[in-house]
Amino acid sequence: MSTAPTPARPMRADARRNYDRLLSEARTSFAAQGTDASLEDIARRAGVGIGTLYRHFPNRQALMNAVFQEALTSLLARSHELARSDKPCTALVEWLGAIVTHAGAYRGLAQALMSAPGDATSALTSCHVPLRQAGDRLLTRAQSSGSVRADVSIDDLLQLTNAIALAAEQTPADPDLADRLLRLTLRGLRADPVPSARPGD
Repeated sequence: MSTAPTPARPMRADARRNYDRLLSEARTSFAAQGTDASLEDIARRAGVGIGTLYRHFPNRQALMNAVFQEALTSLLARSHELARSDKPCTALVEWLGAIVTHAGAYRGLAQALMSAPGDATSALTSCHVPLRQAGDRLLTRAQSSGSVRADVSIDDLLQLTNAIALAAEQTPADPDLADRLLRLTLRGLRADPVPSARPGD
């Protein structure tokens, strides 16, 4: 017996219009009010009932996942570009900075992304997994070049970047905070130079 999954049927034209309107209103609401914006208000502004919203997005995280897909695509594309850099450590730091920027685009997203790795049922896991894989490739290159410590893990780095985005989110009066925190904490990434042998050793 075949176990191949049944392909999802394409949406009807009216369902696609509803989906697109809901996604557009969610982006606007999340940017203005954060990811805890009222789903009822999002549905109302999209011109549909709350039941229609839940048919497309079973829960808030599913809607957040859909909103984040555009940023995810951009981050993955950037990771492929940076993987060709002749400065692996700089490439890794630049990519982590891009994650901080994207995670800070919607208030509440950084917190949600921080919890996703520990929740296999979270809709945001489908964002976290490809990000983790992309980051791990960049980290491995940097470690292989000898510029990044061998004991650094991509899971720790992703939690760190989300924590920085969260700190910046809670301190809007200091727009440079995220960049300062990222530069400060990532100094610990670099491998220690091999000490020169002292005379007589």
